[in-house]
Amino acid sequence: MTVREALAEGAASLERAECPSPDVDAEWLLAHVLGVRRSELLIHGQDLSSDELDRFRALVARRASREPLAYILGEWGFRRLTLVVDPRVLIPRPETESVVERCLELLRDVEAPTVLEIGVGSGAIALAIADEQPDAHIVATDVSSAALEVAEENRRRASLNGRVRFVHGDLLAGEKGPFHLVVSNPPYVASTELDALEPELRTEPREALIGEGGHEAVARAALETLVPCGALVLEVGDGQAGDVAARLRELGFREVRISRDLAGRERVVEGRRP
Repeated sequence: MTVREALAEGAASLERAECPSPDVDAEWLLAHVLGVRRSELLIHGQDLSSDELDRFRALVARRASREPLAYILGEWGFRRLTLVVDPRVLIPRPETESVVERCLELLRDVEAPTVLEIGVGSGAIALAIADEQPDAHIVATDVSSAALEVAEENRRRASLNGRVRFVHGDLLAGEKGPFHLVVSNPPYVASTELDALEPELRTEPREALIGEGGHEAVARAALETLVPCGALVLEVGDGQAGDVAARLRELGFREVRISRDLAGRERVVEGRRP
């Protein structure tokens, strides 16, 4: 079977399974099997071997069961990094790159900034900030020891010279700071919304996805550890930005601002400690 024929077969299977992007997913899976880039698939000169075709069909079957593509591939791109991902952590998403963008902008004129991330997950935010802000030192906490194992692997891969430290525990996890910036993408999907989520989302770790009141808990913790005028940056769900911004103002944060992600959705809320 040729590459084109395999891609057509795989895409058809994924379309029948109602996967959102069957053609692209089939390309990712076949490129993974062949050990090439997606852009190199159609210049692959040889027909697939029986082993390659069997492995490709097995991966297509996993994707057709709505297992997330990132978990099948075992890694996912986030800004300039390629991160290990598996069912222990949420999959880094494009909208979270907007959170990093705001963090970098707020740190732009801060010399040797210290940053705290609450709920590090795969390490995407903390490691991206460290990667793009070479003088930053980051502490990141998480209640999940399993997630921290993934974050540690990603830290080793990123080679950031010891500028990122992970701590097991809730919120501040005993860290005193002070920090120039606190950032968090807390669980913000209501339990009543779970059934309406895409099947892929329901396979991700529930404790990192489902939760209410997390933004306020993080904001209160940030007030304890931020330097005067230090910044808090929060990722929020669709329709939540206005309420989160109002709560930050009630808690005393100033210069509260809402930013949109690349899709135009209100995704990031920030403010400064008095």
